[in-house]
Amino acid sequence: MEKKQFQAESKRLLEMMINSIYSHKEIFLRELISNASDAIDKIYYKALTDDTLSFDKDSYYIKLVADKENRTLKISDTGIGMTKEELENNLGIIAKSGSLAFKNENESKDGYDIIGQFGVGFYSAFMVADVVTVISKALGSDEAFKWESTGADGYTIEPYEKDSVGTEILLKIKENTEDENYDEYLEEYRLKSIIKKYSDFIRYPIKMDVTERKLKEGSENEFEDYREEQIINSMVPIWRKNKSELTAEDYENFYSEKRYGFDKPIKHIHISVDGAVRYNAILFIPEKTPFDYYTKEYEKGLELYSNGVLIMNKCSDLLPDYFSFVKGMVDSEDLSLNISREILQHDRQLKLIAKNINKKIKSELQSLLKNEREKYEEFYQSFGRQLKYGIYSDFGSNKETLQDLLMFYSSKEKKVVTLDEYVSRMPEDQKYIYYASGETYERIEKLPQTELVAEKGYEILYFTDDIDEFAIKMVMTYKDKEFKSVSSGDLGIEAEDSHKNTESEEQENKDLLGYMKQILSDKVKDVRASKRLKTHPVCLSTDGEVTIEMEKILNAMPGNQNIKADKVLEINTNHEVFQSLKDAYEKDQEKLNLYTHLLYNQALLIEGLPIYDPVEFTNDICKIMV
Repeated sequence: MEKKQFQAESKRLLEMMINSIYSHKEIFLRELISNASDAIDKIYYKALTDDTLSFDKDSYYIKLVADKENRTLKISDTGIGMTKEELENNLGIIAKSGSLAFKNENESKDGYDIIGQFGVGFYSAFMVADVVTVISKALGSDEAFKWESTGADGYTIEPYEKDSVGTEILLKIKENTEDENYDEYLEEYRLKSIIKKYSDFIRYPIKMDVTERKLKEGSENEFEDYREEQIINSMVPIWRKNKSELTAEDYENFYSEKRYGFDKPIKHIHISVDGAVRYNAILFIPEKTPFDYYTKEYEKGLELYSNGVLIMNKCSDLLPDYFSFVKGMVDSEDLSLNISREILQHDRQLKLIAKNINKKIKSELQSLLKNEREKYEEFYQSFGRQLKYGIYSDFGSNKETLQDLLMFYSSKEKKVVTLDEYVSRMPEDQKYIYYASGETYERIEKLPQTELVAEKGYEILYFTDDIDEFAIKMVMTYKDKEFKSVSSGDLGIEAEDSHKNTESEEQENKDLLGYMKQILSDKVKDVRASKRLKTHPVCLSTDGEVTIEMEKILNAMPGNQNIKADKVLEINTNHEVFQSLKDAYEKDQEKLNLYTHLLYNQALLIEGLPIYDPVEFTNDICKIMV
């Protein structure tokens, strides 16, 4: 019989499985049971639209048989089965690996992270088995086939005898090694504990012959063992159980079983509503962003059930984009089982459920922020960016929902704070909520533009995300306080008495500043005496809505439109450098030209902006050294 080769990606994965040292080998059973449950589901769904089929739930089950003597474990189901072609397509190819690069990217991770992530659950069997045999007969077929493989060297498929529709997977369990005890996967108690841990909510019976003890007939103290078939799983969906019956571990196992993520959820939300619309829901706020979260490949949505039957795997209408990180499911008795995606978009009940879920998520996040600050900050580290995008999109229409959930690093607290916390401690004379933008907290702290605001003792919020300023422009005000960049032309702060009146300085040095503006006419909108600088000689500020940071971000995007902020070069007239400028203006205008370009380029460097001609800049520095 000819041995067929696995697809290249499949072969590499199998090599990982066979030679693995993963600590979660037990999950091979979860994967195989889930596949068996899916196979029964397929018959159920088919029966909904095929009048020739009837679905008697009592006839459908999953059965485990462990044979210690022959070191085999059999997992069988009464599901839809597979044809020869399906055996090849389902077991010879990895469905979603994407590219050969996945092996290099993931081989150092725990197997728990890899299995399930690429649609490769079946291959986990090779972590515990030397030989995997699959015998299957498809619904509506007279033929059965046997698929068999010893691993990466390939597989065979041949005709086989099987009376009933369904699939049997026979695992030849590996021999024990110094590091691994494979015997445990033949032990009754261990199999039962794995099923309860991962597959308790599978809605079809998982059966197994179990050893029990009873008093011998006619005896008062002598016991004997006997075998009986038992259903190991509860089959009651977790969302239909009372919350008081469930533990945090139950929710975590459900999260894992449903493959919502490879982390542990930060929080679960269990909702039971029996009102105008009846539904149950279990929602999870993940700990970490999925690997593809900020890509267009990421698909948001909750699983949608009608009376316990899955009708949509990802119902995007149940979640707004800004809460797209939420995972989970919704089950409603009031939705039609045969409802289509098009009808769902206009379904009044679905919209009501979505509205309630949206309110509940916000409420739970606020509760997390108030009562479990550390957990909220952990969540915000992963998904705060998405909340900001939520405010920026739709022209700020979601700001009322999201603004209280925002956090930014504080110059005073040296940690992230909420807008409410900032406003609650503002001095009475402070007009604005001040912020500064930059690449890192350390760089922002050194910005000359922060000097006057900091001297007044006002708190500054540090914006380091590229979306921050754009989002705040949409918020506009918070509790009647406007946001103001420390680089804005007017900070709303009066100059200290110890400084000369800036207006009189402008007038006194009008000709000098005007001459400098002429030198930089193609680079800046104006040159002014600074109200904000204390120790630094120069900085850039902006007039208008577009700040320097916004300019950098917009021009880094595809389709660069060369958007420019209206830059103003501000000179500290109390700095000794200004006296040099005045002297040069009176005695040596060529030197003034040199000084003006040097100060402008220094201001650009402070802002992290590129210098137009670095060679000219270095030559200018050399000129003042000679």
